[in-house]
Amino acid sequence: MSDPTRIKAVLFDKDGTLFDFRATWDVWTHQVLVDLAKGRDDVLKAMAHDARFDLDTRKMQPDSPIIAGTQAEATSILLRHLPEWTFDTLIRHLDERVAVAPLVPATPLPELLGQLQDMGIATGVMTNDSEAGALAHLKAAGVHEMFDFVAGYDSGYGAKPDPDPLLAFAQQIGCPPEQTAMIGDSRHDLMAARAAGMVSVGVLTGVAGTDELSDLADVILDHIGHLPDWLRSDPNEKAHF
Repeated sequence: MSDPTRIKAVLFDKDGTLFDFRATWDVWTHQVLVDLAKGRDDVLKAMAHDARFDLDTRKMQPDSPIIAGTQAEATSILLRHLPEWTFDTLIRHLDERVAVAPLVPATPLPELLGQLQDMGIATGVMTNDSEAGALAHLKAAGVHEMFDFVAGYDSGYGAKPDPDPLLAFAQQIGCPPEQTAMIGDSRHDLMAARAAGMVSVGVLTGVAGTDELSDLADVILDHIGHLPDWLRSDPNEKAHF
């Protein structure tokens, strides 16, 4: 593992990393599926099945293709059961609903980002959500101006697990990949980090647990609030904060 004292930049995933996935997106997904079904129980069950969303527990399953997928991929999955919608109208509708989702930060974000700024760490966000959705959420949290880079799947760099958007961040801020950490809650995030030659940092505020992330993560944090302490730590002292 690279020495965290040498890390000069961190790139965050958004959902499940900056924002707690369960507290935010399980609630949102259930409401959106119910609204789209319009009382059609068979349609609701079919969409939930394909999205791997448990209607009884109202939770996304760890193998859901929506968790790490792009908004376009999520739209395609739901569209199979909604013939009254076109792809363009449905993705616009979902984008509008995403923009006003009730976000629950994984930790107080202004304080965390302020600490990283004080440490001289450059920061960015790379999400498989849309860029507009990411900016709307960061603005709602009052932190959009604290990031040096914000990109979505539609920003022209590609989507995770492709390493290109991660490398675009490193290039834009002038930081070598080996001195950059990718922080994420999914295997897609950590696969992208490995492919880009970055330090891979897993967090447990998504739906994946330690077992799902450990083979790809250089370190696992309970949540991003532990990031400053880890950056200041002996890299060989602990594997889990």
